[in-house]
Amino acid sequence: MSVDPEAVRHVARLARLALEPAEEAALAEDLGRILAYVRQLDELDLDGVAPMERVADRENALRDDVEAPRMSRAEALRTAPDADDRHFRVPRVID
Repeated sequence: MSVDPEAVRHVARLARLALEPAEEAALAEDLGRILAYVRQLDELDLDGVAPMERVADRENALRDDVEAPRMSRAEALRTAPDADDRHFRVPRVID
């Protein structure tokens, strides 16, 4: 399957990529091979195969949200690499 060079330029613009003409040609060829490979899925006989909603049969792997006692400020600050009595200290990010 061939991919139109204009389609390659459009996808490159969407991805904010600056491509050289040689790169556009190579990408068009690569995309054509990818699409041809994906087209092979159209050849599969999927009659009787139910659509898949999820990979595993598990409905919900998350635990119930249960209220627990809070950690005290002193406990939270105890393991901090740098802290004062009330705050974590972090490197300055904005000058």
